[in-house]
Amino acid sequence: MQRLKVVYKTPADLIPYANNSRTHSEAQVAQIAGSIKEFGFRQPVLIDKENQIIAGHGRILAALKLGLEEVPTIDASDMSDIQRRMYVIADNKIALNAGWDEELLMLEIEDLKGLNADVELLAFDPSELQKTEIDYSVLDDENLDDQIADLAGNTMKAIQIEFRPEDYPDAQELVKWWREQGAYIGGLMIDFLRREKDKV
Repeated sequence: MQRLKVVYKTPADLIPYANNSRTHSEAQVAQIAGSIKEFGFRQPVLIDKENQIIAGHGRILAALKLGLEEVPTIDASDMSDIQRRMYVIADNKIALNAGWDEELLMLEIEDLKGLNADVELLAFDPSELQKTEIDYSVLDDENLDDQIADLAGNTMKAIQIEFRPEDYPDAQELVKWWREQGAYIGGLMIDFLRREKDKV
């Protein structure tokens, strides 16, 4: 396998692949540009020996928009022609196949908001981040029917489950059951459960 070596090149010298089937709207290029401006150019552009872009078309468009004089590149000329053409597609498609743990995503975004982070840089449409007001409740067996009725009525609840480490197996089943009802279980609780599971 070829060792990776980053070489800085002028964006205007890099040639887009004529058959690149991945499109980049002006809005998305602006998002990429905003990300580069905030976080830096953290992902090199993959090119062949003739400076043709294999992966990173959107980043180059953003670099041109920002007026960057140079960008990091990696030479992938060790690829065969078939591999190069396939990678142009696979690099984009494989990324699209990923999903989100929406519960953890919302918890992380809310935490970032609390730290005054500019969450617009995350490139989510505001409508994607809209959620029903969450009722943070402590599990109370005496009011179990009421809580289930609330969940059935689309009132989102974040359930806090308190247990002793030795009761982990029962708590794990309880977490599973509440999540099936549509309740949120906090990220710290999930982390704690995972740590305890490693000890079991």
